[in-house]
Amino acid sequence: MKTRMNYRQANPGALATMFQLEKFINSSGLDKTLIELIKLRVSQLNGCAYCVAMHTKDLRKLGVEEERIDLLPVWREAPVYTEAERAALALAEAVTHISEAGVPDDLYEQVRAHYDETQFVTLIMVINTINSWNRIAISTGMFPGCDRDW
Repeated sequence: MKTRMNYRQANPGALATMFQLEKFINSSGLDKTLIELIKLRVSQLNGCAYCVAMHTKDLRKLGVEEERIDLLPVWREAPVYTEAERAALALAEAVTHISEAGVPDDLYEQVRAHYDETQFVTLIMVINTINSWNRIAISTGMFPGCDRDW
């Protein structure tokens, strides 16, 4: 396999902008496990192998149980996620597939039952940022391990 380009070298300013978003997210106070669960789920939905591999490793580094990682694609049927996590995962799926149904009022209320307005906006930023990373990785032909030689 071969990447199309090293986007980091091609446009360092774009990379710096993305890292600013990550800095904001990481300093937001949201639970790191929740952030990584969202990143992994969105990457699964988008079919981004590079990001799936990365966020699976990141969840393991955080000490997340394998069952919670393995069952993420079927989170609705798995009892290993909290109600707050379920609400955030539902939001992640809705925003990732926003053209299908938007974010319905009942989902908004479900999320707001667990997260205040500031946290809601931060969740949206997490979802938007990982969607952007997925699109960068897929568009430039990234795959797990491709950046070892960069």
